[in-house]
Amino acid sequence: MSEKNSNISPELWAPLEQDEKNAEKMERPSLTFLQDGWRRLKSNKIAILSLVVIIVLTIGAIFIPMFWKYDYKTQDLELANIPVVMKVYPLENGKNIYVTPQYTVIVVDEKGNLEGLAETKNKDMTAKKNYFDVEGSEICVDYSTYSEASKEFKKIEKKAAKKGLDKIDIKGITYLEEYFAGTDTTEVTVEEAKNILENKIQRTVVSCDGEELTNQEKLRNKTYLLGTDGLGRDLFIRIVYGARISLLVGFFAAFINFVVGVFYGAIAGYFGGAVDNIMMRVIDVLDSIPMTLYVILIMVVVGPGITSIILALGLTFWVKMARIVRGQVLTLKQQEFVKAAIVTGADTKRIIIKHLIPNMMGPIMVNIAMQIPSAIFNEAFLSFVGLGISAPMASWGTLCNDALAGIYVYPYQMVFPAIAISVTILTFNLFSDGLRDAFDPKQRK
Repeated sequence: MSEKNSNISPELWAPLEQDEKNAEKMERPSLTFLQDGWRRLKSNKIAILSLVVIIVLTIGAIFIPMFWKYDYKTQDLELANIPVVMKVYPLENGKNIYVTPQYTVIVVDEKGNLEGLAETKNKDMTAKKNYFDVEGSEICVDYSTYSEASKEFKKIEKKAAKKGLDKIDIKGITYLEEYFAGTDTTEVTVEEAKNILENKIQRTVVSCDGEELTNQEKLRNKTYLLGTDGLGRDLFIRIVYGARISLLVGFFAAFINFVVGVFYGAIAGYFGGAVDNIMMRVIDVLDSIPMTLYVILIMVVVGPGITSIILALGLTFWVKMARIVRGQVLTLKQQEFVKAAIVTGADTKRIIIKHLIPNMMGPIMVNIAMQIPSAIFNEAFLSFVGLGISAPMASWGTLCNDALAGIYVYPYQMVFPAIAISVTILTFNLFSDGLRDAFDPKQRK
């Protein structure tokens, strides 16, 4: 035996270096629940992009009104309904003129900045002509065709109603006789006749020093980025103030969800029995009353405005969170770590705050993120039907309501607030989906 041992090389008895000991060791840094969730969330590009949009919206809503040259309530009726892109008539002196729907003239520079109304020289109500002075040039806006063509329009409606036919005789209708002069046409459909006259009605003759202006160019409105509304207010800053209202309501709903819903549901689930039964019946009663009714009742006492909506949300929006948290607690309180905390003498407050709530943060965060767009939509709906923000304060819902009357003539006044609502709700929904994928254990692979 001693001979065999004497043949073993001394090198085999040399101790291993530390690097050689850890050569096959497999390990990774220890991560907390929130760190692991953030790592997963960062890999979701759509969720991160949505988070960036939410941050930009929030920062913009807070800081843009601080330096913007207009506020949400300043009115200028002479500049009402100015669109984002204006069809202007170029003049020889380098200026441009924009004719408003009220047949007034606004002077616009070559970059699209509004210089104000042109000086009015005369308004001939009989001849349906307005005269203006633009740096020595006489501008005439002739809208007489509107009055004449509208009379012809009424003739068509009377003929169509009297005969009940799809086609009418053009005889006696001046504009139709002129339009079809030299042809064999004697009858046209009612729809075709109305389209011909509609073009006549919309035609306004604009002339400069007696010469008709026919060339029109499109210029971007640089003074009012998103145009003006029916009272001449800057639509852009009103949308920004609307973002303030909507985000305030959304974040308040999230705060109420966390403070009231989480602790109410945790207490109900942890104590169980009669306490749980009574607390859940209270939730059932609150949830059975529609939020619209809450708003109406609160408006009677408090008055219309953001306060009524916030109070209504405070009464109802935490209910769903409380039910979710209660269900989670009913499961978690049977786990060993809760029983161990009880054995070590931890009181109820410590068990709920230190042990139960941290282990429910995934569902809580997802639910809060999903409740924010719901609150924003509810605020917009209530304001749209007249139960929300009062004039002149701007809200996305009130902006849509104000634009409803002129949606076919000034569609941009409806489009921009609708886009703001849609983008905000979409980004919050996408972000909440990302949170769910990151923090829900069932979604992990």
